[in-house]
Amino acid sequence: MARIRTIKPEAFTSESLAEVSVHAERTFFGLLTQADDHGRFRDNPAIIAGLLWPLRAEHTPVHVEDDLQQLADAGLICRYTGCDGRRYLHIVTWFEHQKIDKPSQTRIPTCPDHHATQRCGSCKGTCTVLTESRANTPRGLPETSAKTPRTLDRPSKAPVTTPTVRSKSKSGQQATLDGATDAPKRTAKKTAGHKPVREDSPKAPRTLSEDSAPGSRILDPGSSYPSGRTAPAPSPSAQDLLGEYVAACTQRPPGDVIGHLGRITKKLLDEGIAPEHIRGGLQRFAANPKHPSVLTSMVNEAMNASSAGLVRPESRSNLPGHRAWANPADPAAAYAEEL
Repeated sequence: MARIRTIKPEAFTSESLAEVSVHAERTFFGLLTQADDHGRFRDNPAIIAGLLWPLRAEHTPVHVEDDLQQLADAGLICRYTGCDGRRYLHIVTWFEHQKIDKPSQTRIPTCPDHHATQRCGSCKGTCTVLTESRANTPRGLPETSAKTPRTLDRPSKAPVTTPTVRSKSKSGQQATLDGATDAPKRTAKKTAGHKPVREDSPKAPRTLSEDSAPGSRILDPGSSYPSGRTAPAPSPSAQDLLGEYVAACTQRPPGDVIGHLGRITKKLLDEGIAPEHIRGGLQRFAANPKHPSVLTSMVNEAMNASSAGLVRPESRSNLPGHRAWANPADPAAAYAEEL
């Protein structure tokens, strides 16, 4: 149900709205009339196109999706997934510009980034899904990390030597009580539980396998000396592909066209489409410029283009190629091999 909203005069001099196209700006103003009293609405381009562009058949849901992406990039709306698994959006500066008298309760889930503490339409209060997810999130180090790993035993302190006491026995001989000889034994008793470090390690030293290549294993794409393995070549980005397209054009395309192509190119790269297929689609688009939304179809054509023409089997490679009917005087002699 559409609602009466307020549009301030400053909206037409807003720098944020100036970053998007005129169609995206109209979509933004239309969302003001469709959003609920908390600035939330369904993130469905088909629904929004039917509500905001009913008499403009040329502005399809594909164009509305581009409008929403422009508004999200400019920070005017926030697109999120609610606790019920569906896609929603809300106007970021809603409460700054809209003063709602007696707002109704919302039926849409809250945004986990901006409205986590506000009322959730699905949970009828604070979002329980967000609360449970935050409560189950481990914080800090686990309990097992409090124990430090045991390292090599530190050497015990040097034995303390005691002075030698000499006393005469009845037979006139001197008995020597050497405390230094007994000190190591007493020290050994006090260091119970500590094992001395063995001189030889029980594990054999690791050696290189037969198929191991010599040299450094660090990937260094800037080194000109052989160092074992080499770093893979970096894949081109969306900016690189758009730079090749602009360089191939006779005149620089408008900024809106380049921006639209850049968003589609980035989306195709994120889907895993090979850069050479996207490059082929851009070449087709440069040869036959249309609306930027057809770039996806041209990339698909570059990916799945089949070779034209039929190939003669190798078993009959000695036969000449097909010739058009030339009305010879003797058809049997002229087409003997093919007849």
